[in-house]
Amino acid sequence: MPIDRELWALAARQHGVLAVWQLLAAGLSRRAISTLVARGWLRPAHRGVYLVGPIHGPLARLMAAVMAVGDGAFLSHRSAAELWGLGPAIAGSVAVTCVGREARSRDGIRVHHVARLATSDVTRHHEIPVTGPGRTLLDLATRIGRLHLGRAAEQAEVLELLQGDWLDPLLARNPRHRGARALRDVICADDAPAMTRSEAERRLLELVRAARLQAPEVNQRLHGYEVDFSWPARKLVVEVDGWAYHSSRGSFERDRRRDADLARQGWRVIRLTWTLLTREPEAVVALLAQALAVAG
Repeated sequence: MPIDRELWALAARQHGVLAVWQLLAAGLSRRAISTLVARGWLRPAHRGVYLVGPIHGPLARLMAAVMAVGDGAFLSHRSAAELWGLGPAIAGSVAVTCVGREARSRDGIRVHHVARLATSDVTRHHEIPVTGPGRTLLDLATRIGRLHLGRAAEQAEVLELLQGDWLDPLLARNPRHRGARALRDVICADDAPAMTRSEAERRLLELVRAARLQAPEVNQRLHGYEVDFSWPARKLVVEVDGWAYHSSRGSFERDRRRDADLARQGWRVIRLTWTLLTREPEAVVALLAQALAVAG
């Protein structure tokens, strides 16, 4: 590509996105930029923002939207949730919050405005300016229902994005935010779903509740090990084998060593897979019901 190596490296760090001011600062004239556009080396993403050659990646649309809005812009709401892994990619406009100034929405970008954002509520993730996980959940609370908000909060816990006492400080920084009550209700509700470590674990909890089986303890420590689900009165443990957590030979060996240690302590260990949970839920319920009855 007919630009220097440093500019190419900058584009790579920005997911294949460059702003016109960066091209000008690197010494390109507007005529040269027009030539690169005509030749297909630069492709307009938004006004003043270009996708560079073949190197743009899956996060390019998110980065391009933030760069198009300019200073004080942060990815937010569902788009921030997408970046943090708290929700699926959403087709349509990218949500961006602009701090301290007015900026217009445009094709492909929905701009939200706030007078200020605490430094604790913004960060960079994959080099993209974005609202932090807590603030993202707070914004989501104004856009999605209780069930989906609860699942997004679960996923934030799974990914260890929220540390310690995060809710009260967040709400203290944002006392008038429209999502404050909804987020507190979801996090503090008596019937809030247990925070488990994977989508597979969430599915198992739903099956247990739907079948009216005895509720398990979640992510408890037994004899030095943390287990996914346990029924202490029945001395029964259920582990959910998800690919992300059990994909290496080392983890396979550790899991089996743990099973053997628990068995020596009198615990029965049942292992379930994602495939079994999703394709044969009735078989899972029958297996658990039988195991609980036998243990009882």
